[in-house]
Amino acid sequence: MKNKLEKFKCPVGVTLNVIGGKYKILIIWYLFENKVLRYSELQRILKGVTPKMLITQLREMEEDKLIKRIVYPVVPPKVEYSLTNLGKSLIPIILEMKKWGEAYLQLL
Repeated sequence: MKNKLEKFKCPVGVTLNVIGGKYKILIIWYLFENKVLRYSELQRILKGVTPKMLITQLREMEEDKLIKRIVYPVVPPKVEYSLTNLGKSLIPIILEMKKWGEAYLQLL
């Protein structure tokens, strides 16, 4: 992770690198709303996401310590995702983005 962030001289660049991605903000938002979601639930909520893209985004977020992945030893496998404290620290930012989006939609 350190190598990934060394190229940025600006904290905004670091932030965008960590939360940038087509589905990362949405994954954080839905985990905030639901507390815990299984892979299949995320796939259903995020219409249009391919399995490969979802797995990639989830792995990156887990590596960046934004989400926690718990695997239960049952058949079929049960995997649950939830926000870490670091992931939860992004919620105020996302709530401000939500407000901005609502205001923007009213202008349209």
